[in-house]
Amino acid sequence: MRVSARTDYALRVLVSLAADASRPLTCEGIAEQQQIPYRFLKSVVRDLRLAGLVRSQRGCEGGYWIGREAAAISIAEVVRAVDGELFTVNGEVPEPTGYPAPAVRVETLWRGLHAHLTDIFAGVSIADLAGGEPGARAAALFTDALAQA
Repeated sequence: MRVSARTDYALRVLVSLAADASRPLTCEGIAEQQQIPYRFLKSVVRDLRLAGLVRSQRGCEGGYWIGREAAAISIAEVVRAVDGELFTVNGEVPEPTGYPAPAVRVETLWRGLHAHLTDIFAGVSIADLAGGEPGARAAALFTDALAQA
């Protein structure tokens, strides 16, 4: 599975905003802190704003705030905001189309992977990534990742 730079950067932006929710953060500040190209970051933040995941504040003390409670923003929602569907086969969400034999199980594989990825990504929130006490799904993923490192 490939994770795009857009998704990676979007998650890093939202985690930064969630971790420092006391004031708006500028794109310049986030780009510098997270080592993200500024121009690319602006387009990612624009998509996040259009999806309601961040909100902007104009003026000399302006910048960006997280758009909702971090616990209410799932990774699945972030991916969809910047990249579209979580998992596609030939650009489409896997649907039961009736692959001919002997490839019937290939279709079943794609649909199963789509369901599992959607479940995992929907079960991890920005709050889980921003610190604090992660939810059960995120805690299990973090434990598995540390065990494999």
